[in-house]
Amino acid sequence: MKSERWLACLLCALLALFPLLAPALGLDFYVSFVRRAMIVALAAASLNFILGFGGMAALGHAGFVGVGAYALVALYDAGFESAWLLWPAAMLVAGAVAALIGLIALRTRGVYLIMSTLAFAQMLYYVAVSLRAYGGDDGYNLAARPQLGLGLDSTDEATFYWVVLALLALVMLGLNRATHSRFGHALMGLRDNETRMRAMGYPVFKLMLAAFALSGAIAGLSGALLVSHNAFVSPSVMHWTQSATLIVMVVIGGVGLRWGGPVGAMVWIGLEEGAKQLTEFWHLPLGLLLILIVFVAPRGLASVVAHWRAPTPSKAAQASPGEIA
Repeated sequence: MKSERWLACLLCALLALFPLLAPALGLDFYVSFVRRAMIVALAAASLNFILGFGGMAALGHAGFVGVGAYALVALYDAGFESAWLLWPAAMLVAGAVAALIGLIALRTRGVYLIMSTLAFAQMLYYVAVSLRAYGGDDGYNLAARPQLGLGLDSTDEATFYWVVLALLALVMLGLNRATHSRFGHALMGLRDNETRMRAMGYPVFKLMLAAFALSGAIAGLSGALLVSHNAFVSPSVMHWTQSATLIVMVVIGGVGLRWGGPVGAMVWIGLEEGAKQLTEFWHLPLGLLLILIVFVAPRGLASVVAHWRAPTPSKAAQASPGEIA
C-alpha cells in the first residue's frame, strides 16, 4: 500500500509539472492532449468501479458522459457560467439518470444487462440528436469556458489543466476509500457471490443501484469537463462505440484493479495518438499493440505494478481480489 501511494504521488507530481516543462520542450500541444486523457480517465475509472468491483457489465456508460455534457450545456445556455455550479449540477443530473436507468436495467444480469444498458444509452443518444436547441446532430459550441472564479483564469490552459488534475486525484481518492469501506467490500461480495450475499441479508439491489448511480455521476463529471475542455459537444460523445471504447480501456488497464481505468485510458489515448502520427490506417497498428498487451499482461497493465507489491502467499490467501488489486 505504501509503495502504491508513493507511486501515485510521484505520478501526480510529474503530471503537475508537465505544463511548466512543456513550453521549454516544445510540447505545448500536449498540455491539452494530456488534459483530455485525464478527463477520459475519469470516465474509465467510473466504469471500472461498477464493472471491476461490482461485476456489473454495462455497455452504455458513455450515455452518462453525454448526459453530464448536455446538462452543462443546458445550464450554460440558461445563463449560468460558474464551473463550481455547472460541474456538480452535471454530476447530479447524470447520477439521477443513472439511478432511473438502474431501477430497470439492474433487475437483469449477464448479457441482458449488457443489452439493456446499451438500449438505454442509444435512447439517450437519439434524444441528444433531436435536441435542435443545442445543435442536434451538429453539436453545440460554448461561447467560452465556464468561469472558475477564486482568482483562477479558465482560459489559461495550464490553470484548467491543474484543475482537471486535482479533480481526477480527488475522484480516485474517493473511489479508493469507497472500495475499502464496508460498502466497497459488500459490493465486491456481490460480484463474487450474489446469492450468498442475499442469503446473508444484504440489500443487493440497493447496493448495486447506489454504485451504479455513483458511477454515472462521476461519468457525468467527465462529460462536463470534456465539454469545458473542447468548448463543444455533439451526440457522438454518447454513441455506443464510445461505451465500447471505455470497456476496452478498462480491460487494458485491468478490470477490478484500482488504477485500471486511468492506466487503460492513458495508454489507449497515447497509443491512438502515436498510431495516428505513423499512418492514416492507424487502426491496424493500434489493434496489434492491443493484442500484444493482452498477451504480456492478461490481467491488465496495472496488474504489473500490483504484482511488484503482491503480498506473501499466506497473506494473499486471506485477502479478497479487490484488496490485492
